[in-house]
Amino acid sequence: MRILAFDTSTEYCTAALLMDGDLTYREVHAGQTHSQLLLPMCQDLLAGAGVSLAQLDGIAFGAGPGSFTGLRIACAVAQGLAFGADVPVLGVGTLLALAEASGAARVIACLDARMGEVYHAVYRREASDWIAESGPLLCAPRQVPAVAGLDWCGCGSGFKAYAEPLQARYGAALVSICPELYPHAREIARLAMPRIEAGQGMAAELAVPLYIRDKVALKICER
Repeated sequence: MRILAFDTSTEYCTAALLMDGDLTYREVHAGQTHSQLLLPMCQDLLAGAGVSLAQLDGIAFGAGPGSFTGLRIACAVAQGLAFGADVPVLGVGTLLALAEASGAARVIACLDARMGEVYHAVYRREASDWIAESGPLLCAPRQVPAVAGLDWCGCGSGFKAYAEPLQARYGAALVSICPELYPHAREIARLAMPRIEAGQGMAAELAVPLYIRDKVALKICER
């Protein structure tokens, strides 16, 4: 399988190329320059591997939740590249990518959503697959869903921005916390591979971001 993957849902811009089990990637702390960086990163990966877009089995992107602008960039680039090369597209959840990156079997994935809220999901690994126990959803840090049992790994920027309320909520259930983790194209490529192989890729025009928050333009008092 040959899969090009990328993510622009956070301040990082990442791209990865998975070719028959071998993974290469690029990453940059982009700030707000994702639109300038993403295509050159993808082109660099393809050129380095000596493959064209038309030789890919699929293109995967971080579908969200995350930065509204970043999600639109990733989706638009995926659509443009896939349409021209006639290859399928697959959106992969950013919170699921966080869970995959953690290396843990029980994960509370939490991204800072700004405006005093977090993007949140709870995942449990079974064999080679992930089971979503809750989410993805948007909520205040003090209102995140409870989890059953112990040995949970908390990961993502939400655990940095709202460390106190999240640790108070989960207490002894948390065996480790990885606030430095962020959604990355490496994990998006790995998660996409079996789904694309199973024929779950879609036509370019059907790809859409997962926003969750619909009224981003409203002030906190209006919300």
